[in-house]
Amino acid sequence: MEKINESQTLCKSCGLCCSGHLFAWVRLNANELDKVENLGLNVIRNDPRQRGFLQPCPVWQGGVCTVYESPDYPSSCRKYKCIVLRKLLDEEIDFSNAISQIEETLSLIKEIENLLPVSSAISFRERIIENKEKLEKSDKQNYSDKEKEFLQKTKELLDLYENRFGVDDFIDYEK
Repeated sequence: MEKINESQTLCKSCGLCCSGHLFAWVRLNANELDKVENLGLNVIRNDPRQRGFLQPCPVWQGGVCTVYESPDYPSSCRKYKCIVLRKLLDEEIDFSNAISQIEETLSLIKEIENLLPVSSAISFRERIIENKEKLEKSDKQNYSDKEKEFLQKTKELLDLYENRFGVDDFIDYEK
């Protein structure tokens, strides 16, 4: 497979940068606000330091970004390349290894989703932060088995986020 096709296949198999798993929001340049809003995204304008749109991205539809080919596709989205993708493009890993890393991450996310309590938060990222902070702030000396499993798997996921996707600040990070 040609590197461009491999990279597109990898990204479409993953989508973590669009689904709200890696990022809570995406920064936009001032000149992109109207264009991106016209694409159907809910744009945040009131703070110049946090202009952007919230994740999960409403134009990401499980393997397809409906605005990927648009000239108004956000520059932050166009620029972001996770570590797995960069290693694939630099031929440090092959396609099979890259897909395997994505599948392992997606599998861990599903395991964690099954451990999360019901929440009004929309994104996985918000739900996991909310639950993690709640558990860590509690005065519990002994966590339940489910809580221990959640905290262990969350630690594993945060390590993967940093080492595979370049996301080292889970609380406030942008593309």
